[in-house]
Amino acid sequence: MRVDIVTKEYPPEVYGGAGVHVTELVRALRACRAQGSNALEVRVRAFGAPRDEPGTTSYPVPVELAGANGAIQTMGTDLQIATDVAGADVVHSHTWYANFGGHLASLLHGIPHIVTAHSLEPLRPWKAEQLGGGYAVSGFIERTAYEAAAAIVAVSDGMRSDILRSYPGLDPHKVRVIYNGIDVDQWHPVHDPALLAQLGADAARPTVAFVGRITRQKGLPYLLRAVRMLPADVQVVLCAGAPDTPQIMSEVTDLVHELQQVRSGIVWIDRLLSRRELCTVLTAADVFVCPSIYEPLGIVNLEAMACGAAVVGTATGGIPEVVVDGVTGRLVPIDQATDGTGTPNDPDQYVHDLAQTIAEVVGDREKAAAYGRAGRERAAHDFSWGTIAQQTAALYAEVAGSGR
Repeated sequence: MRVDIVTKEYPPEVYGGAGVHVTELVRALRACRAQGSNALEVRVRAFGAPRDEPGTTSYPVPVELAGANGAIQTMGTDLQIATDVAGADVVHSHTWYANFGGHLASLLHGIPHIVTAHSLEPLRPWKAEQLGGGYAVSGFIERTAYEAAAAIVAVSDGMRSDILRSYPGLDPHKVRVIYNGIDVDQWHPVHDPALLAQLGADAARPTVAFVGRITRQKGLPYLLRAVRMLPADVQVVLCAGAPDTPQIMSEVTDLVHELQQVRSGIVWIDRLLSRRELCTVLTAADVFVCPSIYEPLGIVNLEAMACGAAVVGTATGGIPEVVVDGVTGRLVPIDQATDGTGTPNDPDQYVHDLAQTIAEVVGDREKAAAYGRAGRERAAHDFSWGTIAQQTAALYAEVAGSGR
């Protein structure tokens, strides 16, 4: 059976959790086939510049659409992909960017389309700031693809609930939960004080780390406000870049500069780090903080756990399915608006609770280390990519066998 996987992100162009997911899933599926335990042939159809990986084809934006809205550029790329899917038994798309290509390929070639939901457009209304009228287009694409899909994969139970709430007309039986995963051989503790110093951080100080894109859903401004309440000896390492809009970049920049005026140990790294550099930062962290107000699962939490960091995360979305409160870290309660933004109804209370919880964990380095050890064990045991690949392959066989 041949499966064509359609994705916007694929190495070397990976900037978020969806790209990490596709990369690792493809590797695991192909590894199964190489070992003779899986009859799948996996082809990747990815946006972007040419790649030399066998079985992978790249698709740039059509030159005629170079000046178009980003959503229209996406549709133009998907049109090229849909034609090339001919001959596949199943097409599997990731994120709305790829959903249009998968949906058209399904119609054009009469094959089942599987969608993996990494986020939902109705729950990210701030994207209107980024896409303008393209946000209405992205919402149309996602809704159309979900309603027609043979199966939808949710990366957490929380995500499954969000899907059914956002698209109440869906048949609940076709929405399946298959978690994101982590490769603990690639993500592991790296103790390298010299490399940490090159990155501008001090290995001797109690450390709080954040890794993520500068986007509304990641909640970085709330964390920066919470940092003001932390003890003066706590170092904060922010691995944050790729802003969604100039507005949020300006907000984050102002907050970081304000902190740097009143306390030491505010380290902001705004470039893309290598895996070794990220492992070094995460290993050095007593606490990794995920202040997201919208997070279907959060691969970054698994990466932190695999590196032995305690995790403090917002009790929202799929985060509570990864972080076990009082075992691998702590969860911070949040009372959120129901308008799709996820905004805290009482931002000051959320910031206070976030600061209090971080201070509690970073203030007890022995307990934080115990959380970190438990987190790595959980990541290795419960979030194996091999298991996830087997579950995904079984779904391929099911939808192909149903003739949908």
